[in-house]
Amino acid sequence: MYALAVDLGTTTLAASLIDLASGQRLAMVGSMNPQRSFGADVVARLDGAVNSADTLQEMSRIVRIELRRLAAELCKMAGITWKEVGQVAIAGNPTMQHLLMGLPVRTLAFPPYRPLHTSGTWLQAKQLEWEGDAKVYVFPMPGGFVGGDTVAFLHGTMNREPGTGDEGLVKAGSQELEKISRSPVPGSPSLFLDMGTNGEMALVNQDTIWATSAAAGPAFEGGNLTCGMAALKGAISSVRIDDERVKLGVIGSVPPLGICGSAALEAVSELLKAGIIEPTGRLRNADEIPFSLGARVVQNKNENAFVLHRDAQRVLMLTQGDIRQIQLAKGALRAGMEVLFDRACIRCQALQDVVLTGSFGAVLQPEWLKIIGIFDESMVHKTRFVPEGALVGVEQVFMANDGFDAVERLAEKFRVVPLSGTPLFETLFLQNINFTGL
Repeated sequence: MYALAVDLGTTTLAASLIDLASGQRLAMVGSMNPQRSFGADVVARLDGAVNSADTLQEMSRIVRIELRRLAAELCKMAGITWKEVGQVAIAGNPTMQHLLMGLPVRTLAFPPYRPLHTSGTWLQAKQLEWEGDAKVYVFPMPGGFVGGDTVAFLHGTMNREPGTGDEGLVKAGSQELEKISRSPVPGSPSLFLDMGTNGEMALVNQDTIWATSAAAGPAFEGGNLTCGMAALKGAISSVRIDDERVKLGVIGSVPPLGICGSAALEAVSELLKAGIIEPTGRLRNADEIPFSLGARVVQNKNENAFVLHRDAQRVLMLTQGDIRQIQLAKGALRAGMEVLFDRACIRCQALQDVVLTGSFGAVLQPEWLKIIGIFDESMVHKTRFVPEGALVGVEQVFMANDGFDAVERLAEKFRVVPLSGTPLFETLFLQNINFTGL
């Protein structure tokens, strides 16, 4: 018997095939969410779905088709048939899960921003217009814009046994990935941060999980950037400035086609260190940069842009508008974190563990997050990166063999903190717009 695990992201989709007998992941695939044609973020898609039943149905239809296509690709890779897949589990934010199931979204689009139900949902494959008899579990949605992907992320990370791949701490100033096997100390404050479009985060303190969503937008995943793309073959995955030279790493070692989210963050941090971007986020003019890198600053649609790569086919650049998108995203994330600290009555220095995940690329250095102003120094040394956090959490529930009871119990511990219209969040957001981590 086999199972399909799905991370239903706003910008990207990820799916894997699991052998239930061994617990082994047989294959994994990913793609862009086809709903992006209706808007880059959940707010745009909610607006479309509220105002048109046809739009809601179309968004539901196209994501179901894409997930079924990914499932077929996985089965082909593993040499099995779809009929052999008996279980499916899907985790996404509440908007994505509502749209997948074709549920009305008005309760999410307007205050108090609540999902239709908070517990997990069991479906039959035919209810998603898929053939076969597979049982489908859609994860709990604790509330607001905090959904099943956050529940899956915490479930997978907090229950991961030492030595099972929970690794990825990168020390400040180091370029090496230090492999570790550690779990949060029980009862100690721990922050879980999914740097995706929905910007979901959770602060675990004692027996309470304070959670919120900061609506960061798709910039960290390469979306809404002039030359942005998902972390797929051809994406620039690394940007280094060394001795006035720009050195790029590209996924697949092919000519670059665009830049993924983690590389965009690295590029901004490198340009900040080089003084090409000011702390306010302003990209300086070419004549203000007293070295050869100034020649890479050009005009693009009446704004400055820094050229990362140029060949006969294309010019890839980071524009002033791209930098502003990253500023808005990082300001929202930092402000959301501060609201959770305030609600839990702790300071960020009290954190014992900071766990990152997201679809932004292969590795995200905590040092970059300090430079752009999401983290402070105390957080850098406590940070670890968990690749595919939500997807791994979905995979692990198949092994529990408890009917998903542990996931349901975990979701009940969430206390969702709304940010929309919160004066403290608005104040903190404005305070954290600038790049202040240098």
